[in-house]
Amino acid sequence: MTEPTAGRVVSLDAFRGLTIAAMILVNNPGSWSHVYAPLAHAAWHGWTPTDLIFPYFLFIVGVAMPFSFARRLAEGAGRGLLFRHVVRRSLILIGLGLAMRAIPDFDFADMRLYGVLQRIGLVYCAAAAIYLWGSSRVRWAVVAGLLLGYWGIMTLVPAPGSAAGDLTPDGNLAAWLDRLVMGDRLWQGTWDPEGLLSTLPAIATCLLGTFCGEWLRSGRSGGEISRRIWLAGAVLVVLGLLWDLAFPINKNLWTSSYVLFTAGTALLLFGAMYWAIDVKRLRGAWVTPLVVYGMNSIAVFVASGMFAKTLARIRVGGGDGVPLSGWLYEEAFRSWAGDYGGSLAFALAQVGFWLVLMWILHRRGIHIRI
Repeated sequence: MTEPTAGRVVSLDAFRGLTIAAMILVNNPGSWSHVYAPLAHAAWHGWTPTDLIFPYFLFIVGVAMPFSFARRLAEGAGRGLLFRHVVRRSLILIGLGLAMRAIPDFDFADMRLYGVLQRIGLVYCAAAAIYLWGSSRVRWAVVAGLLLGYWGIMTLVPAPGSAAGDLTPDGNLAAWLDRLVMGDRLWQGTWDPEGLLSTLPAIATCLLGTFCGEWLRSGRSGGEISRRIWLAGAVLVVLGLLWDLAFPINKNLWTSSYVLFTAGTALLLFGAMYWAIDVKRLRGAWVTPLVVYGMNSIAVFVASGMFAKTLARIRVGGGDGVPLSGWLYEEAFRSWAGDYGGSLAFALAQVGFWLVLMWILHRRGIHIRI
């Protein structure tokens, strides 16, 4: 979501690229029945490394805002014009998410309307409006209000037929609201991890990223910025773990403790990458693949998702045959690496495949943005 600028923070592209590569890895196992635990989402409360990926991307969207908006404001664009551009981008993201869901059946009557890109679009639009017209204090107040308010709503307001504080998959207030609005057009039939109410704390995730972006633009030394990022990250991790005792860390509900914990770990990891890449200039061969992914993040996310859908639809042996993805897993990976090893090897092959394609685009200076 950022534009090329002089003095570009390379670590931000690398962090974004790491996040997208991780998305491709966890979204494309050879077999969903054979996934190593760290590469699968937590069943409900708790977290795995996979549960960190989506909030990291929203956090990165927030980090990029001070860079892209400052440049355009310096060029004379007004806040109203910038926000119209934000709305256009948000609608494109939402449209892409719906298109990925609709193609090729176009079964709009029963199609799930929520999704990853839809949430990114909504969060980006809301967070950008708050950033453009709100001071730093206002943004901190909004973050606090969203997190405390969401905690209060989810623990004090009962869903019809449930008790207050019921955080089970079907009994929580967010799931009830999604069923009321969408019926059974939800990811799990009765609940959805990208639902309406849980989008509110996701906005806080993005807003926390804007503070990191401002620190990067503050003019302070790289060492001082790194220390500030690490300190903030450590504080948020501790606060998230403490809040977990009362409001469990849960990606599907995007709980307030989850927001603090994931933003904290994002700061710690990004701080390390910033210190290594931009402060110490340790830009070896390990950085380039991440930057290649980061410069075409939305494009590769959409393309890889549609490619996976295509592999699942093509049948080897006719209409009653096995999906091409399953056949490739069995014949090219499971045959020599076993169930779990073959499933992981299949996913790694997908990461490598898309890296090659994105590298070709990168070498030709093609960076697809919306």
